[in-house]
Amino acid sequence: MKREPITSSSSTSDRYERILSDLRARSLLREIRTIEEVDGPEVIVDGQRFINFASNDYLGLSQHPFLKTAAQEAIERFGVGAGASRLVTGSLSLHKKLEQELATFKGTESALLFGSGYAAAIGTLCSLLGPGDIILLDKLVHACIIDGAKLSGAIIRVFPHNNIEKLKEHLAWARKNHPDKKPLIATESVFSMDGDLANLPAIVQLKNEFEALLFVDEAHATGVVGPKGTGLVDALGLTGEVDIQMGTLSKAIGVSGGFICGSNPLVQLLVNRARSLIYSTSSPPALAAAASASLQILQSDLGDQLRTRLWQNIGLLSKRLEIEGIYSRSPESAIIPVLVGAEERSLRLVEVLLENGFLIPAIRYPTVARGSARIRIALSAAHFSEQIEALATVINGWH
Repeated sequence: MKREPITSSSSTSDRYERILSDLRARSLLREIRTIEEVDGPEVIVDGQRFINFASNDYLGLSQHPFLKTAAQEAIERFGVGAGASRLVTGSLSLHKKLEQELATFKGTESALLFGSGYAAAIGTLCSLLGPGDIILLDKLVHACIIDGAKLSGAIIRVFPHNNIEKLKEHLAWARKNHPDKKPLIATESVFSMDGDLANLPAIVQLKNEFEALLFVDEAHATGVVGPKGTGLVDALGLTGEVDIQMGTLSKAIGVSGGFICGSNPLVQLLVNRARSLIYSTSSPPALAAAASASLQILQSDLGDQLRTRLWQNIGLLSKRLEIEGIYSRSPESAIIPVLVGAEERSLRLVEVLLENGFLIPAIRYPTVARGSARIRIALSAAHFSEQIEALATVINGWH
């Protein structure tokens, strides 16, 4: 779509309306849906109750009393807001404690908190890369990584999703044409829209062969994959091979925020260079305290029980959809996409799901490629088997 220039004339609103009308005509218009109440895996929207199969709260910890109590106690001690950026007076003992816990959890020397995963990606990539540097991206990495790469000014090469041979070609090209540069490979461990895994062992092998750096986004693996939910990197025994691990507090951890884990020099460099850290007010103390509480649960027997329940739910839904030929591969994460193709068709499926009491928004271009619209089912340990069976029945019947 060609973008119309935005001017400050009286016709600006008309221009906006034309853009919105065009998006609507192509089934690409997006609107914000307001959640009025949350009750476990159920939500209330416009006075109606729906079962939420779109949240990334994979273990249901955002609702856990232990996290709520920790947040309340932090508010009583520190107040609601941090009051300043980390480098002014916004770095509280709760933030430092959480960073130390995250580093231990991820098996790295150090960790650094950001206000969001998006801010973590932007700040880190723009700190490490500049014009003339090289970044190699898996085609399906999250928008925050793509945007960070673009803002850095680095040379960007994209390899088809999980295509190791093409990645090797890009690395060989970089060695030949930019022998003085150390390229950075960026991938996700669990891909957010497809739910599949990166081929990290093969990527690490190439990283070592070509002396590259490796950035892995563990957002959708943390808390779900690996021993005690430490992620795919640790599950594969590759912690020492990954230079930069990114994660979020907003998914299985059940809170909000982002973090980077790596070496002490890496974190110190980010403290001095990452603009999204330096020029942002620090995250509220309640969030840091709740995230620390969540990490305790992740590494406890309760955490193991929640992950077991989650994987049982994943297996149940994938099996029920597989029977009808809708989902045809072994699930590797809590994300199960149901591809429908055309954007307008995905919106029709969403309406059918809403009519049957299920909340799962459509995922459309530009989040995914044109013609690959889908609903993205995100399972949680909080879902009941009856809810999963009912969802599968509706999807199977619609297909």
